[in-house]
Amino acid sequence: VQLQASGGGLVQAGGSLRLSCTASRRTFSNNGMGWFRQAPGKEREFVAATSWNAGSTLYADSVKGRFTISRDNAKNTVYLQMNSLKPEDTAVYYCAAARFAVGSYSMAQYNYWGQGTQVTVSS
Repeated sequence: VQLQASGGGLVQAGGSLRLSCTASRRTFSNNGMGWFRQAPGKEREFVAATSWNAGSTLYADSVKGRFTISRDNAKNTVYLQMNSLKPEDTAVYYCAAARFAVGSYSMAQYNYWGQGTQVTVSS
């Protein structure tokens, strides 16, 4: 396993969670990193992305202002802080490493994927 996502769980609406994604066996400090999610019966969708040095970030409109992506290259870890969670945020969340130094909205630009962590938001 090269990307390990963790931090998911069950939380009430309005609550917060912080997801972590740690790389093993190789470093992704020169790669853009992203978070995607997939709800039951839906396609996987973009959530957030960061460039290699966190100098630029991207967010889906649905999470803008509530979620924050960050990274600690010394720990080979990327985070997703999720605040003001809504039931519609319920999904399996996946982290991914991009082919290039910047993040992207497109899944095609990511070539390493973690196994996913479940986030469930109750109303």
